[in-house]
Amino acid sequence: MNAIQLLKEDHTKVKTLFNQFEATDSDSEKEKIYEKFKKEIEVHTHIEETIFYPALKEKKELEDITLEGIEEHHVVDVLFREIDNLVGDSEKFEPKAKVLIENVEHHIQEEEGEMFPKVKENFSDQELEEMGSKMEAEKKSFQKSQSAGAGK
Repeated sequence: MNAIQLLKEDHTKVKTLFNQFEATDSDSEKEKIYEKFKKEIEVHTHIEETIFYPALKEKKELEDITLEGIEEHHVVDVLFREIDNLVGDSEKFEPKAKVLIENVEHHIQEEEGEMFPKVKENFSDQELEEMGSKMEAEKKSFQKSQSAGAGK
Protein backbone atom coordinates (compact mmCIF):
# COMPACT_ATOMS: atom_id res chain seq x y z
CA MET A 1 0.00 0.00 0.00
CA ASN A 2 1.40 3.40 -0.81
CA ALA A 3 2.15 5.91 1.93
CA ILE A 4 -0.65 8.32 1.04
CA GLN A 5 -3.25 5.56 0.86
CA LEU A 6 -2.15 4.27 4.28
CA LEU A 7 -2.39 7.72 5.85
CA LYS A 8 -5.79 8.38 4.26
CA GLU A 9 -7.09 5.09 5.70
CA ASP A 10 -5.90 6.22 9.13
CA HIS A 11 -7.67 9.55 8.62
CA THR A 12 -10.93 7.77 7.76
CA LYS A 13 -10.67 5.55 10.85
CA VAL A 14 -10.06 8.54 13.13
CA LYS A 15 -12.88 10.59 11.59
CA THR A 16 -15.26 7.67 12.19
CA LEU A 17 -14.25 7.61 15.86
CA PHE A 18 -14.72 11.39 16.06
CA ASN A 19 -18.27 10.98 14.71
CA GLN A 20 -18.97 8.29 17.32
CA PHE A 21 -17.63 10.60 20.04
CA GLU A 22 -19.89 13.44 18.89
CA ALA A 23 -22.92 11.14 18.57
CA THR A 24 -22.91 9.73 22.09
CA ASP A 25 -24.21 11.42 25.22
CA SER A 26 -22.66 8.89 27.57
CA ASP A 27 -19.62 10.25 29.41
CA SER A 28 -18.18 6.77 29.93
CA GLU A 29 -18.65 5.96 26.22
CA LYS A 30 -16.96 9.25 25.27
CA GLU A 31 -13.96 8.30 27.41
CA LYS A 32 -13.72 4.86 25.74
CA ILE A 33 -13.90 6.41 22.27
CA TYR A 34 -11.34 9.04 23.29
CA GLU A 35 -8.91 6.26 24.28
CA LYS A 36 -9.46 4.55 20.91
CA PHE A 37 -8.82 7.64 18.82
CA LYS A 38 -5.89 8.63 21.01
CA LYS A 39 -4.19 5.28 20.25
CA GLU A 40 -4.93 5.62 16.53
CA ILE A 41 -3.56 9.16 16.41
CA GLU A 42 -0.43 8.24 18.39
CA VAL A 43 0.42 5.45 15.95
CA HIS A 44 -0.36 7.67 12.97
CA THR A 45 1.79 10.58 14.16
CA HIS A 46 4.60 8.17 15.03
CA ILE A 47 4.83 6.76 11.50
CA GLU A 48 4.52 10.23 10.00
CA GLU A 49 7.28 11.64 12.19
CA THR A 50 9.67 8.70 11.86
CA ILE A 51 9.26 7.84 8.17
CA PHE A 52 6.95 10.10 6.14
CA TYR A 53 7.94 13.60 7.28
CA PRO A 54 11.72 12.98 7.22
CA ALA A 55 11.41 11.88 3.58
CA LEU A 56 9.32 14.95 2.75
CA LYS A 57 11.74 17.34 4.43
CA GLU A 58 14.44 16.21 1.99
CA LYS A 59 12.45 17.93 -0.78
CA LYS A 60 12.86 21.70 -0.50
CA GLU A 61 9.35 22.41 -1.84
CA LEU A 62 7.80 20.26 0.92
CA GLU A 63 9.84 21.55 3.84
CA ASP A 64 7.47 24.31 5.05
CA ILE A 65 4.30 22.25 4.93
CA THR A 66 6.12 19.38 6.67
CA LEU A 67 7.34 21.63 9.48
CA GLU A 68 3.80 22.93 9.90
CA GLY A 69 2.53 19.35 10.16
CA ILE A 70 5.08 18.61 12.88
CA GLU A 71 3.92 21.66 14.84
CA GLU A 72 0.29 20.57 14.48
CA HIS A 73 1.28 17.19 15.93
CA HIS A 74 2.86 19.02 18.86
CA VAL A 75 -0.39 20.89 19.59
CA VAL A 76 -2.30 17.59 19.59
CA ASP A 77 0.29 16.04 21.95
CA VAL A 78 -0.16 18.96 24.36
CA LEU A 79 -3.94 18.55 24.28
CA PHE A 80 -3.61 14.79 24.91
CA ARG A 81 -1.42 15.49 27.96
CA GLU A 82 -3.86 18.09 29.28
CA ILE A 83 -6.84 15.76 28.80
CA ASP A 84 -5.00 12.83 30.39
CA ASN A 85 -4.14 14.99 33.41
CA LEU A 86 -7.75 15.97 34.10
CA VAL A 87 -9.07 14.62 37.38
CA GLY A 88 -12.14 12.42 37.50
CA ASP A 89 -15.18 13.62 35.60
CA SER A 90 -13.80 17.06 34.90
CA GLU A 91 -16.11 19.44 33.10
CA LYS A 92 -13.13 20.27 30.87
CA PHE A 93 -12.89 16.79 29.32
CA GLU A 94 -15.46 17.20 26.56
CA PRO A 95 -14.54 20.78 25.56
CA LYS A 96 -10.82 19.91 25.40
CA ALA A 97 -11.58 16.75 23.43
CA LYS A 98 -13.64 18.81 20.97
CA VAL A 99 -10.76 21.28 20.51
CA LEU A 100 -8.44 18.33 19.90
CA ILE A 101 -10.86 16.90 17.33
CA GLU A 102 -11.07 20.27 15.54
CA ASN A 103 -7.27 20.47 15.42
CA VAL A 104 -6.92 16.97 14.02
CA GLU A 105 -9.67 17.56 11.44
CA HIS A 106 -7.87 20.73 10.30
CA HIS A 107 -4.61 18.79 10.07
CA ILE A 108 -6.29 16.07 7.98
CA GLN A 109 -7.75 18.68 5.61
CA GLU A 110 -4.34 20.29 5.12
CA GLU A 111 -2.60 16.98 4.55
CA GLU A 112 -5.16 15.67 2.09
CA GLY A 113 -5.83 19.00 0.36
CA GLU A 114 -2.34 20.51 0.20
CA MET A 115 0.39 18.14 1.31
CA PHE A 116 -0.56 14.89 -0.41
CA PRO A 117 -0.96 16.44 -3.89
CA LYS A 118 2.53 17.99 -3.53
CA VAL A 119 3.91 14.66 -2.32
CA LYS A 120 2.49 12.93 -5.42
CA GLU A 121 4.30 15.50 -7.58
CA ASN A 122 7.63 14.95 -5.81
CA PHE A 123 7.72 11.17 -5.31
CA SER A 124 7.33 8.33 -7.80
CA ASP A 125 4.70 5.64 -7.32
CA GLN A 126 7.49 3.21 -6.46
CA GLU A 127 8.91 5.57 -3.79
CA LEU A 128 5.43 5.96 -2.28
CA GLU A 129 4.96 2.17 -2.26
CA GLU A 130 8.34 1.65 -0.56
CA MET A 131 7.57 4.34 1.99
CA GLY A 132 4.14 2.78 2.60
CA SER A 133 5.70 -0.62 3.23
CA LYS A 134 8.11 0.86 5.76
CA MET A 135 5.25 2.73 7.43
CA GLU A 136 3.08 -0.41 7.64
CA ALA A 137 5.93 -2.34 9.27
CA GLU A 138 6.67 0.49 11.69
CA LYS A 139 2.98 0.81 12.51
CA LYS A 140 2.77 -2.88 13.46
CA SER A 141 5.93 -2.65 15.52
CA PHE A 142 4.74 0.49 17.33
CA GLN A 143 1.31 -0.98 18.05
CA LYS A 144 2.95 -4.11 19.42
CA SER A 145 5.19 -2.05 21.72
CA GLN A 146 2.20 0.05 22.85
CA SER A 147 0.23 -3.08 23.74
CA ALA A 148 3.21 -4.57 25.57
CA GLY A 149 3.72 -1.30 27.46
CA ALA A 150 0.07 -1.29 28.49
CA GLY A 151 0.42 -4.78 29.93
CA LYS A 152 -1.98 -6.33 27.40
